[in-house]
Amino acid sequence: MGKWAPFPHPGEFDLSPEDVRARWGRLHAGDAEPLPADEAVLNAWTLFHRGEFHKAVEAGLKARGDGITVANKATCIYATYLEKKEKARLELFQEVAQRAEAQAQREPRNAAAWYMQGYSLGRYSQGISVAKALAQGLGGKVKDSLEQAIKLNPRHAEAHLALGAFHAEVIDKVGALIGGMTYGAKRETGLKLFQEALRLHPQSAIGLIEYANGLVMLEGESKMAEATALYERAASMDPADAAERLNVALAQAELQE
Repeated sequence: MGKWAPFPHPGEFDLSPEDVRARWGRLHAGDAEPLPADEAVLNAWTLFHRGEFHKAVEAGLKARGDGITVANKATCIYATYLEKKEKARLELFQEVAQRAEAQAQREPRNAAAWYMQGYSLGRYSQGISVAKALAQGLGGKVKDSLEQAIKLNPRHAEAHLALGAFHAEVIDKVGALIGGMTYGAKRETGLKLFQEALRLHPQSAIGLIEYANGLVMLEGESKMAEATALYERAASMDPADAAERLNVALAQAELQE
């Protein structure tokens, strides 16, 4: 791994492993990840929640097992919000997709592995353009991975969110008819997935942001006022950790444009 940019709000989330254990339910309302029994994995998660993403990746890979999930999530958050170079960002998403695919093959009932595979490929697809990704056959892989994650862990709010975004992006880029016939993307399904994600995790800033984006893609400009209200809710939230801090900052930045 090359040099990573630091979390822009150092010290804001000075959490200990004990803090993370005590707040686990709130911190993992989005991914419904079980509290790890392995202290090395808990320590890796602590680094993640503090915003020490590079160290979280190193600690997660060293811990192996469920530590791979920490490494993958830390890499994706860093690539999404902090990596400035497009080429490096895409390489990081590809790296996660490969690790998650191998993890899912070893542990086919691991919902996190399927989710990270679908999520990273979805972000990669956005980076190269959704149309190009669909032409490369990535759409089916994203959809299948996220559906498998939800099947294995129905309380995985972030998987619902990512799958909702898949339906919205496909329909937005290729239209409802081709999107439905070729890729199985449906407007009603996308909206239901966003709504279920927010039901499972009402305090999710990224959930509000993705729902806002999805509403406009699926319903058009008539939903702009509602989307703006969702962004305003996200921008006013009190983040529980570094990743949420980056989500809230994204909403605040979008409202200022």
